[in-house]
Amino acid sequence: MDPSAAQRAALIDMVREAGWMMDALRAARELGLREWCIGAGALRNLVWDHLHGHAQPSSLADVDLAYFDAGCLDGSQDAALQARLCEHLPGLPWEVTNQAAVHLWFECYFGHAVEPLGSLSEAVASWPEYATAVGVRLHQSDRLELIAPLGLDDLLGMVVRRNPRRVSVAEYRRRTESKAYAQRWPRVTIIPS
Repeated sequence: MDPSAAQRAALIDMVREAGWMMDALRAARELGLREWCIGAGALRNLVWDHLHGHAQPSSLADVDLAYFDAGCLDGSQDAALQARLCEHLPGLPWEVTNQAAVHLWFECYFGHAVEPLGSLSEAVASWPEYATAVGVRLHQSDRLELIAPLGLDDLLGMVVRRNPRRVSVAEYRRRTESKAYAQRWPRVTIIPS
C-alpha cells in the first residue's frame, strides 16, 4: 500500500508547517538513534487538526518516539532517552519506546503475547489503527522521511479503522470510545469492528 507522491507531499507539507512537530523532530534527531520516528497519535492529531482547520493543536496524550535497537532491550534506555527529550523540550508529553523490546512487555500490558518485531517499519505496521500506523523522521540534511507501511489513505481520509495485526476488537472499541474522535474531529469516519 505505497502512498502516492501527492499524499507524501501533502503530509510532509503539514509536518513542515507545524512548528511544534519540527521542534520535536529536531530534538529526536539529536539523540543520534539509527532507526527512529515520531508517529502514531501525535501525527494523527497534527493531520486531522490541519484538515479540520483548527487554529490550535489538539491536546496530546503523548508524543511517541519509536526507535528500533535490537542490541539493547533494557527498558532503562527508553527512560534515559525520554529524560533527555524532556530536558530539551519539556512542554511535550514524550513517550519513548524501543520497538525491538515490545514483545517483552506487551502481554503483561495488553493480555496477549506477540512475536518480536524485525524492524521499525514492521513495528509501525502493527500500530492500533491504519491512520496511526505512520511515522516521520528528520534526517541530518533536514529531509523528512515517512514510514507508512499501511499507506496514508486512512490518515489523510480521516478514517479510523482497526489494524487487526495486534489490536483485538474489544481493545479497538475501547480505544474508539476513549479517544472521542467524533467530538474532536467531526468529519472523521469510524469503521466499526
